[in-house]
Amino acid sequence: MNHPLSRAALLFLTVLAIAVGIDNLGRPLANPDEGRYSEISREMVESGDWITPRLNGIKYFEKPPLQYWGTAVSLAAFGNEEFAARAYVALCGLATILIVGYTARRLGTPGLGLASILALLSCPYFMALGGIVTLDMGLTLWTTATLCAYLLAESALDPPSQRRWMIAAWAAMALAVLSKGLVGIVFPAAAIGLVCILRRDFSTLARLEWGYGIVVFLAIAAPWFVAVSYANPEFAEFFFIHEHFTRFLTHEHRRTSPWWYFLPILFAGFLPWMFALPAAVIHGWRSDGRTAGVPAMRLAIVFSAFVVLFFSASGSKLPAYIVPAFPPLALVLGRYLVEAPTQRLTLWMAPVAFIAVALAVAAWQAPERARDSWTAALYLGARPWWLAGAAVLFVVGIVGPWLMWRGRRWGALLVVAIGTMVMVDCLEDGYERIAPRQSGLIVAERMRPLAGPGTRIYSVGIYDQTVPFYIARTVTLVHYVDEFEIGLRSQPELAVADLAQFRGHWLRPGEAMAIIHPDIYQALRAQDLPMQLVHEDPRRVLVRKP
Repeated sequence: MNHPLSRAALLFLTVLAIAVGIDNLGRPLANPDEGRYSEISREMVESGDWITPRLNGIKYFEKPPLQYWGTAVSLAAFGNEEFAARAYVALCGLATILIVGYTARRLGTPGLGLASILALLSCPYFMALGGIVTLDMGLTLWTTATLCAYLLAESALDPPSQRRWMIAAWAAMALAVLSKGLVGIVFPAAAIGLVCILRRDFSTLARLEWGYGIVVFLAIAAPWFVAVSYANPEFAEFFFIHEHFTRFLTHEHRRTSPWWYFLPILFAGFLPWMFALPAAVIHGWRSDGRTAGVPAMRLAIVFSAFVVLFFSASGSKLPAYIVPAFPPLALVLGRYLVEAPTQRLTLWMAPVAFIAVALAVAAWQAPERARDSWTAALYLGARPWWLAGAAVLFVVGIVGPWLMWRGRRWGALLVVAIGTMVMVDCLEDGYERIAPRQSGLIVAERMRPLAGPGTRIYSVGIYDQTVPFYIARTVTLVHYVDEFEIGLRSQPELAVADLAQFRGHWLRPGEAMAIIHPDIYQALRAQDLPMQLVHEDPRRVLVRKP
């Protein structure tokens, strides 16, 4: 089915998507991920060492370097700006949307391609994470590219095209590994293998271009692993054993949650199509059963299901982990949005207005639920934006079903996509109002005029991930280990082990400043350690040596 949307409507959609993306790139970096990954890239630019990642000057081997490299290039070009730190992630999100649309169009019709794009643009969770510095959007781009290149290879009509797309899939898989490790192999391999088992047809394995593919994969992925292992003998054991097995099988990182943790995130992430998602999955699975060609919908469903189940079984859970499941499901949802009766789609959209009202109530009550007056004041400043986002969703929940009921399918899909993007923009503008709680920018601004080149800066019992990025220098950790444990084993001189040693460091001649955990600040005050208060809030205290 071709789409009747005008070029003007599509141009407006494109301009709006770009405008929303740009607007959200400049807000303050948030703790912990945005500060951590931006700072690693900043230190790469400063040190010139693009092999060994470092956080706060300490070796940091938790993840591969592809995103660090991409962000470092952006920072080198544009300086230490928030938009430069987020540029790589934003481009990954945009590229993922385009790849999904292109693949859907090649596998079906122009209408299917557009519907899949609109489905992903209507996914507030995906759109929001396109402006947040985590490693998950980069992984999502390259796992999506792997899956889509494989689907295009399987649907190619001539051997040369099939070979090119299959080799492209191997290349994308290598970049997925350089984005976040071995899951870049596990996800596509498991999805393809499971579909082969379900269909009892393993002929696709003979078409994977193993010879050329493995050579391309190793040529892209292997050099960094060899170089970093040569420079750092401790890397291999930590990265391959600790990060891929200990982290998965244990609760060492204290990110424990129930097995169903990701299911509400998955469904709510597709708001306002969350109620249509189960029907879309059933429709996609059944429609593939009636065709003899490549089982694109079933492969997309199995891929997404495996991602969710894989991380559900993990001992470490964070919300952004399942983002790679969203683009394949957008392919499935896009097909359903094109083929399902408009009356049925109207029914699935009907509850959206009620959800918008519930969100408005939650936004209104947020300041009263805050733990302290400081946070309550921040929530109060954010509340108008959150209410505006809920209002936009309410309009979507009224206008979208009305258009769909009148048979104006594409108008309804366009309204839903545009409304979702505007809603996300409002919510993120509200989030920016609580930046003092989520970011160390205010602390960095207080430090800049007081800290000279020779000023010693300590971080005592706390590490604010964003501060080193904003002050463009590292700090000395005191009585703090956490994620630095492996690095400090080989570089213990870069930290102060306990508060007793800190007293001697603080009293040394020369200027000094410290960011201190509030509880430790009170303990140091009781010991009469000379400190001049510069800034204080419920999360941290900034002092200088008198």
